[in-house]
Amino acid sequence: MDSEGDLRDTYAAAIQHGLVDVADADRVLGVVRRPTRWFSAVVDENEPAVAPPTDLLDEFAERREDLKMRGMCDEGAHNAAWEEIGFKRRYLDYLDGSPEATAAARRIRSLVDDGEAVVLVCYENTSKKRCHRTHLREWLADDGSAADGSTADGSAIDETDA
Repeated sequence: MDSEGDLRDTYAAAIQHGLVDVADADRVLGVVRRPTRWFSAVVDENEPAVAPPTDLLDEFAERREDLKMRGMCDEGAHNAAWEEIGFKRRYLDYLDGSPEATAAARRIRSLVDDGEAVVLVCYENTSKKRCHRTHLREWLADDGSAADGSTADGSAIDETDA
């Protein structure tokens, strides 16, 4: 096996505007459920199976829009909606419970294990807004466990079984 590759994340506009360094050899992997045409032009491929499920995205969008209509700025509404609906926990639960997400995650992890540099890409600038891809990167780096040392169902990981 080759040495382990690199797993990073960024947002599409950062690539478009040269705000991040992405080498030609890097695999630029979209992780969105609903890619736009312009997004598809930024990434090498898209893996929707590791994107949040449609029902979670729809609930989030509805709550975010409601908060914006009540006068919150875009970033504030985005982050407040994220917290209110428990987006992170529900997304991690999805990753742990979906056979499609598990298979896609296994494929991404094997690319990194085989020495490839993989850059996970979606729409959000995480300096302003929360985004699933940060949690996905952490989850992949921890081989499918939550960053706080638990599995997505909240149970602790027994380090002696590792």
